[in-house]
Amino acid sequence: MISVVGIGPSREDMTLKALNRIEDADVIISYKKYVKYIEDLIQGKEVLTKGMGKEIERAELAVQESRAGKKVALISSGDPGIFGMANVLFTILGKYEDVEVEVIPGVTAVNYAASLLGAPLHDFVVISLSDLLTPLSEIKNKIIKACEGDFIIAFYNPLSKTRKKPFQEALKILKDNRRLDTPVGLVKSKDDGVDVKLTTLEDLSSEEIDMSTTILIGNTMTYVDDGRMITPRGYVVPYSLHPLAVDFYETYIAGEGVEGPNLSCEYYPCHAHPQNCTFCYCPFYPCGDQSTGGHWIKEKGVWSCEDCRWIHEDETVQCIQGKLSSLVENVDDLQDKKKELLKLRRECLRDTRS
Repeated sequence: MISVVGIGPSREDMTLKALNRIEDADVIISYKKYVKYIEDLIQGKEVLTKGMGKEIERAELAVQESRAGKKVALISSGDPGIFGMANVLFTILGKYEDVEVEVIPGVTAVNYAASLLGAPLHDFVVISLSDLLTPLSEIKNKIIKACEGDFIIAFYNPLSKTRKKPFQEALKILKDNRRLDTPVGLVKSKDDGVDVKLTTLEDLSSEEIDMSTTILIGNTMTYVDDGRMITPRGYVVPYSLHPLAVDFYETYIAGEGVEGPNLSCEYYPCHAHPQNCTFCYCPFYPCGDQSTGGHWIKEKGVWSCEDCRWIHEDETVQCIQGKLSSLVENVDDLQDKKKELLKLRRECLRDTRS
């Protein structure tokens, strides 16, 4: 039996199942750097190591030891199925018969990085920037498609002393396709711990990145609050409609609302001139999404739109008006159909900000 064991990013993040398979193994096969993370589990066992770039040799060795009747733990950092040893092993297994294999999952770098940054993941992709085995053209195409889909993007193996072009090309694609203020999280593993940093796409620099850095690029809706990188999922926050909002939407639904800048309003401009006042009261309130500038007034339970100008932009109003009438036929729909309204908000956010 070969157990392809993912040991996660550190000893304390290893799963119980991974620990048990290592303890039960007769032979440990590993990249030599990983052995130090499991030294307390492998005392008295046969330990066979191979250096970087010797992945095929490690996989072949695991098959030989298994066919000799031994329980083998083939060690992989992170998760063995994500740029790990599981793929390597299964690539060569077609040469052999009757080799029993199991894959023991582990915490991979993207999950570990996300846990340190806050809650940045929603729909996401993981792309390795290493072009040692993958053509650069393929890597670039994947990044372009990920941008088109507005995925959060995690980069593995971003930069080495001799391999800089993939990162440079990736950065160019990102800056051509995403807002420069898009949040970016960096998690760099070191021998004595982990460095965690938040920055933006505009300020992302190769000087603070190496092969041990995991990079998370936010999407249209990702924001930073209190030092945490967050991508909202769109949950409905229960909230009663303000009487003035009720009056406003009764007028709007009747087709008697004001479109464009309301220069006769005593409060104009409540945000910044020029502003579109078609939705003086936001149909999504409270959205609970800080990516456009809104925020909770702490300990008061009140959502403030003071810094959100998105709803007053012409392009936004045009997008919302195209579909709002089919959702809101009466004022009660602003609460009863809030989930559908928030989905409309996400759609228009991507249409106007991507």
